[in-house]
Amino acid sequence: MIGNIVARRYARALFALAQKQGEKELKAYGEDLAKIAGVLEGAPELVRVFKNPTFNVDEKKKILKQLFSKIKPGTVVSNFCFLLADKGRLDSLSEIQVYYSKLLDEFEGIVRGEIITAIKLADNTRQEIVEKLEKQSGLKVVLDYNVDQDILGGLMLKVGDKVLDASIRAQLQILKENIKRGE
Repeated sequence: MIGNIVARRYARALFALAQKQGEKELKAYGEDLAKIAGVLEGAPELVRVFKNPTFNVDEKKKILKQLFSKIKPGTVVSNFCFLLADKGRLDSLSEIQVYYSKLLDEFEGIVRGEIITAIKLADNTRQEIVEKLEKQSGLKVVLDYNVDQDILGGLMLKVGDKVLDASIRAQLQILKENIKRGE
């Protein structure tokens, strides 16, 4: 919980700085953070080093410099990461990136979601779903599509903090509960 609060504060600070510099920087900082978080996700031993207090700030900065020589983030994001190292908050970098991307989506009027179906949807069906959701919400909708044969049929839709479970599995579960209660 505390780490999450810290991540939000740092993400908001970087976002505010980027907003002052323009929309181009908003996206560029987000991309740089995503690159760094992607590397950290693929190398959990780096995260362990950043969390480990036996490594001092200078050692952590050296690791960052080596990392930056490969992915080449912008100066502001590099300095931001060095500030995180100084403050002992490098282990929050992935959470900061997640929250920064949420702020960016909110700024751009984008809502992200996921749709799960039992079979793969045709492209035109996917497009129809997105168009209807965009019309209802008034926002740009970006959906991830997944297939889960365990839902048997229908679909599960998660957009923002709302969930619609119109799967056959869910309907059968409701029917089972009703039978148990004698309804």
